[in-house]
Amino acid sequence: MSESAPTKASRKVAADVVVSMDGYSSTGPDDDMSWAMEHILSEQTEIYYEGIWRGASTAIVGRTNWEGFTSVWPSMTADPNSSDRTRDLGNWLATVEKVVFSRTLEQADLGKTEWRNARIGTDLETEVRALKQTAGRDILVLNSASIIQALLKADLIDDLYLTIVPVTLGGGLRLLPDNYTSTWRIAAATTFPATSAVALHYQRP
Repeated sequence: MSESAPTKASRKVAADVVVSMDGYSSTGPDDDMSWAMEHILSEQTEIYYEGIWRGASTAIVGRTNWEGFTSVWPSMTADPNSSDRTRDLGNWLATVEKVVFSRTLEQADLGKTEWRNARIGTDLETEVRALKQTAGRDILVLNSASIIQALLKADLIDDLYLTIVPVTLGGGLRLLPDNYTSTWRIAAATTFPATSAVALHYQRP
């Protein structure tokens, strides 16, 4: 009796995002993240985040984060004063497969940066479903709230890494979409004594 061929496992989609205590991921159109920089740049955060990005072989970003990341990360990566983990992350960002979802950027715009291996995505839900069926490690959404909202609504996020920074912003872009209901289970919780932040890793049951 012949054995059936093993079924290829679907890749997981993980989303990593920093939010304020009142649930905002940025202050608005300018995407000011100064309120979170003390935490983002801390040594403990680097160690924690390394455990996430090393498990991913595809990164998904929106236009705002693409433009923000490519404006600062190449110089941080090349800076000899940057930590080894910062340079490692910078090299990963520069070379990992990247899908940029934007209504305004074109493929030629991506070629104007030092980063490579990036392409424009158009239909978010369709392309993420297709990526899940390809070979590779996790698919990681990098702090892009609008993309995370859309994927949550489509039930396409398997792991949510939610870091809560102890500040309130009073307004801006909320992470969770309105009228969105779901159930999750806690996989891990991490505290950051230096910045008083808390990271919660949730998984869909």
